[in-house]
Amino acid sequence: MLVHYEVQRGIATITLDSPSNRNALSRQLRQELRDGLTTAIEDDAVRVIVLTHTGSVFCSGMDLKEAAGASAEDQGVNEFPAILEQLWTSPKPVVAALKGPARAGGVGIVAACDIAVAANEATFAFSEVRIGVVPAVISVTVLPRLLPRAAHELFLTGEAFDAPRAVQIGLLNSAVPADRVDDEVRRYTDMLALGAPNALAATKRMLQDPRSHELSKVFADMLELSAQHFGGPEGQEGIAAFREKRKPSWVPKN
Repeated sequence: MLVHYEVQRGIATITLDSPSNRNALSRQLRQELRDGLTTAIEDDAVRVIVLTHTGSVFCSGMDLKEAAGASAEDQGVNEFPAILEQLWTSPKPVVAALKGPARAGGVGIVAACDIAVAANEATFAFSEVRIGVVPAVISVTVLPRLLPRAAHELFLTGEAFDAPRAVQIGLLNSAVPADRVDDEVRRYTDMLALGAPNALAATKRMLQDPRSHELSKVFADMLELSAQHFGGPEGQEGIAAFREKRKPSWVPKN
């Protein structure tokens, strides 16, 4: 097994465990990662997904040993969009936890997660151009996160950058000392677990939908979404819990 899966208190932790090749996206790791994400997404008991790793590297990108000599049709990158789409569209919030570097496709995974926390020492790079390839697939998840100037600079140069800069340009939410990564991830997962499952899923979809320039239509769509949830079972339970000074039914019991 190159990917481990466990659930505790509504938190599904998916751990990349292929340190011998820097958690590269080999055929086996890709399949096991997809399986783990599918299991977490389909499990009603799971409220939040955490994606983390063993070893010193979070993910080094595609497995170049498998890529060598393969035709365009047989490249493993052909399977990669499905993984990024699973992360991006997951109705459960996904938190990435990094204590080491990410490169190329690994950065695409980080960007596809809703929240990303890394150790200050972690580094990142879009190294594709330096080996003659294009960061095309990962651009789908990375570009919505990055400041445009930073995207041009870092995609074109392939230069490595550290976690504090990754926060500045929008790739990460938080950069902390390595011994505080787990605590910072827990801070986020504790907050996410307070959200109602359907409301979280609807909010994710809302955040991902491009807004048109027709403000009247945008407001109409958002009003409909808001009213549905105010009047829906979660909204009514949340309002009742607030008035009764208790926790809503969806908050996990300790």
